[in-house]
Amino acid sequence: MAKSIIKLEIVTPGGVVYSEDVEHAVIPTANGKIDILQHHAPLIDRLEPADVKVVKDGKTDYLAVGGGFIEVYAEKISIITDQAILVDEDDHQQIEAAIKRAEEALEEGKNSNFDEAQLQLLEAAAKFEQARKLAKGKVR
Repeated sequence: MAKSIIKLEIVTPGGVVYSEDVEHAVIPTANGKIDILQHHAPLIDRLEPADVKVVKDGKTDYLAVGGGFIEVYAEKISIITDQAILVDEDDHQQIEAAIKRAEEALEEGKNSNFDEAQLQLLEAAAKFEQARKLAKGKVR
């Protein structure tokens, strides 16, 4: 039986971060994690900051993603997000330092006169850094 293949494309404001044919991907959405394979029902949902599990050629990789949107068709998964990184490119100490900076910035923002939108951006940054840490832990 032929392998089920679906195109996964992850795009950020900086450009295409990931574009590969994969066997399947587990995506964190507002409605929970969804395992998407070829011929999945069409879907549009909100992407939650967390890790994306990708299986390609029998190998599992993880990407950390920020908030955004996901669109699924029978042959393609499109993710539009503010941040994304393949976690095997990350160093554990860099992740810990980034989490600390994001959490400190969020606390400082809460104690200042930042407006709600600025606080949401700081919170999103903190969630993304936590997602990187979580995904990196799964790679080991």
